[in-house]
Amino acid sequence: MFSHYLDLAWRSIRKTPMMSLLMVFAISIGIGITIMTLNVHQVMSTNPAGERSDNLLGVQLWSQGQDTWRDYSAILTYQDVMQLRHGTLPVRQAAMFRTGKAVTTDNPDIEAEMQSIRVTDSDFFALFSVPFLYGSVWDKEVDEVPEYLVVIGKELNDKLFDGRNSVGETLYLNTKPYRIVGVTDDWSPKPRYYDLTTGSMQEAELLFVPFSLTPIEEFEVWGNTNGWKFETMLTYQDRMASEKAWLQFWVEVDGAEQRKAYQEYLDAHVDTQQQLGRFTDNTRDAWARTLDVAELLDFHHVVPEDNKILIGLSLLFLLVCLVNILGLMLSKFLKRAPEIGVRRAIGASKRQIFAQHLVEVGCIGAIGGVFGLLWAWVALQYLAKRFFLEEAMSNLDASIWIIAPSIAIASAMLAGMYPAWVICKTKPSIYLKSQ
Repeated sequence: MFSHYLDLAWRSIRKTPMMSLLMVFAISIGIGITIMTLNVHQVMSTNPAGERSDNLLGVQLWSQGQDTWRDYSAILTYQDVMQLRHGTLPVRQAAMFRTGKAVTTDNPDIEAEMQSIRVTDSDFFALFSVPFLYGSVWDKEVDEVPEYLVVIGKELNDKLFDGRNSVGETLYLNTKPYRIVGVTDDWSPKPRYYDLTTGSMQEAELLFVPFSLTPIEEFEVWGNTNGWKFETMLTYQDRMASEKAWLQFWVEVDGAEQRKAYQEYLDAHVDTQQQLGRFTDNTRDAWARTLDVAELLDFHHVVPEDNKILIGLSLLFLLVCLVNILGLMLSKFLKRAPEIGVRRAIGASKRQIFAQHLVEVGCIGAIGGVFGLLWAWVALQYLAKRFFLEEAMSNLDASIWIIAPSIAIASAMLAGMYPAWVICKTKPSIYLKSQ
């Protein structure tokens, strides 16, 4: 029976091509605009940490003095990080920041190119579930005793070494040789939750070097630096000894009890530092806290309120489109009233007539949904080029390819229920007498 209804729907659409095209166009525009806003919200609100979200914690300290900024800083001072790195309570922990250098190899055909670099500890890769294609991360001892080692990403490995196993090869960062110990597979979580301070939708770095090299190499900071008082900084050592915050620190705990224990550890660290004359804001009850991934996404406003407002406005626009479609459907169905009257007279039930017309509006909705996806994709590509949006924002999320047709069909059928109900109440006697 359903296949018969589909056949009748297709025949009806072909009989009134202009009206059917107008309905498809209306619903496709409404769906396209709605899908654009939903896609942006979907990409930005995804928690890429999954089930581990509650156990991955970003550390925040209120080391600034009184009457400074109003909220916790997402970055820490070097002296605090070096103290926390010696803690033994977490399952894993990693300090990090972003820098950059020119990358070359022994191949004279490859020109030097600036690349972002993640300066971090060995636990970073297990903390954030980074997959490896070749080799592995450097040994844990390198976190304390620095060596010139590097982990590179698959994309960079393909470019510099033609995709072969490059473990043991040498590349140069600003002419200094680093030995490759591992090659990561494709990995770039969106949002980039491990560092939300330098852009939540940025691509992941393709180079990783040991944090222990920081005082030796004096890496530039390609990221935010917070300072709450004037400090003379003539050397890199001055930066490391200052109250300037420029590092992130992540830990992994095993459940709520260990998180509570780690909070106590942070409180003890603050007590020690206060005895040294730091953490001087006496207006506070707490100077340290941890935020899991979901809390950090909220803290950094990865999904702004404007986006939620846009979703509401796009749904209102879709509603306006559906009202117009309702009027068009009602007009179309009423023109077929004589035909429906004859069908009722020869035995078709109200339920069958109602179902037939709902299938027809469902088909129109499905076609509109497909065209809506096309509108959304074209618009996102244009906006990406026009306003230099990140790639993740310009591509339709996989779930959208299911959500869009579902919304289109459901909304079209909702709009078509009243016209279908009106036409199924047709009295056969009226049209039989008129014949």
